[in-house]
Amino acid sequence: MTHNKMPSSDMDMDLILTLDALLRDQNITHAAARLGISQPAMSARLARLRVLFNEPLFIPSPHGRGVLPTPRAEALRPQVATVLQGISAMLEPTTFNAHNSTRTFVIALHENPALMLGAELQNQISSAAPGIRLRFALPETPLLPAQMENGDVDIYVGVNAGAHDAWVRRKLFDDEYATAQRKGHPRGTGPMDLESYCSLSHLVVSSEGDPFAGFVDQHLAGLGHQRNVVMSTQSYAMAPAIVAGTDLLCTLPRRMLLRFTQTLDIFPPPLDLPPIVIGMYWHPKNSQDPANRWLREQLLQAAGRQV
Repeated sequence: MTHNKMPSSDMDMDLILTLDALLRDQNITHAAARLGISQPAMSARLARLRVLFNEPLFIPSPHGRGVLPTPRAEALRPQVATVLQGISAMLEPTTFNAHNSTRTFVIALHENPALMLGAELQNQISSAAPGIRLRFALPETPLLPAQMENGDVDIYVGVNAGAHDAWVRRKLFDDEYATAQRKGHPRGTGPMDLESYCSLSHLVVSSEGDPFAGFVDQHLAGLGHQRNVVMSTQSYAMAPAIVAGTDLLCTLPRRMLLRFTQTLDIFPPPLDLPPIVIGMYWHPKNSQDPANRWLREQLLQAAGRQV
């Protein structure tokens, strides 16, 4: 005689808990109390189990108290325990042990925020989590949304213009533009008006678009002015060294330039420029992820902000 295989969809969580309670207590009243249901409800569940397994599973004790599991029910005991342990493990909150982790985190950012945060972030992480590695990658704007979604990039750090509207944001730091020249520049260190600024030779950092016209040049054009840009580089890190060895001026984020005050004089540019807001951005699916949350905390600390 053959029996049709039981559809797995017919076995629900209530029935698994009922099997477990009956195997533990071997008493319908006690098992019902364990599950917080009435005795008739427990009897109805047992009836469903008997239909599903085509087996009594539990029979009345010949001594008149409780029920006894049949061999089939006893055979189910380890399987029921395994299922419940698996469900319990599924419901356990995920954790991240940074100290023992060997994970590699990928942060997409341009050179300016990398220079501002890189050393502090690495020093923090190497102390708290010596097995963790960091990878700084230049953002590839067309690919970044997919990279953030599939986990190839953990966090993007930069200005809002480079971020997707759906990402979650938290500010890391504010900045402003400053102009720098080499120590001993022939123009001196006195105040500079807009005409003088435009007439001097400039270095511009531009990674896309017109290599000889950047953010500052757009604002100058709006004022009807144009500065004399004679050199262009794609690298923020290269600019201070070039300026320190030439008579070129550069106008870049102030926080970065302040790291080079031994070789550069730094002063406000003679035009109003909007502030720079550097934030960190992450995909909303990672908001509750312990590893991503830990990385965000490290970035906040490196930026000098409260976690």
